Amino acid sequence: MSHAGFAIPPRRRAALVAGATGLIGRALVERMLAERSVGAVHALVRSPAPALSMLSGVNQVIVDYARGLPELPAADDAFCCLGTTIKVAGSQAAFRAVDHDAVVAFARAARAAGALRFGVVSALGANPKSGVFYNRVKGEMEADVMALGFDSVIIVRPSLLTGDRAALDQPVRTGERLAALVAGPLGALIPKSVRPIEADTVARALLRAMLQAEPGAWRFESAALHDLGRPA
Repeated sequence: MSHAGFAIPPRRRAALVAGATGLIGRALVERMLAERSVGAVHALVRSPAPALSMLSGVNQVIVDYARGLPELPAADDAFCCLGTTIKVAGSQAAFRAVDHDAVVAFARAARAAGALRFGVVSALGANPKSGVFYNRVKGEMEADVMALGFDSVIIVRPSLLTGDRAALDQPVRTGERLAALVAGPLGALIPKSVRPIEADTVARALLRAMLQAEPGAWRFESAALHDLGRPA
């Protein structure tokens, strides 16, 4: 209902974010706070994150994925940026516990909280039938998320990430260190499909894709992310 000179603004959307302290997750949260259509941002963290406490508008939800997730705040959208490497995790089983089990557990909890749209960071080469363990786990995660009944699922598959992980008090990953070395002088010579990509570019692309999401499951390969995540 509106009157001359007065209009009721559209309801702002509430969002859940898992992996909000990582490279992509932190960039995503900051961009969401600047997005006029987004209201509440609930960030799932394993322990209080001082960096997130400094951001006005972020509600931190303390969780333990290994013990099961609590009932989450009501939300319209959910974003998952959880991810590790086998080297960091320490074993294939520990890697799967994060990159598959925790992601799917979050997706289920988000769906129970009312989320109708789900965006998730996967990886280049994800395929449930892959002979490569890493790619197979990522592909199985995608399939299991898509089976949960969301109206829209946005899957982004970035190549090697670049970004300042040390600034987030996280160990620098070997692959990302190499990506940073080649992204500068050789970046333009590398095809977009495999070219290293800035975490902020991925975050921008994921948010844009979610805000304009239509029903169905949509995958965005790394080449598309370079374009969709380009600064306005």
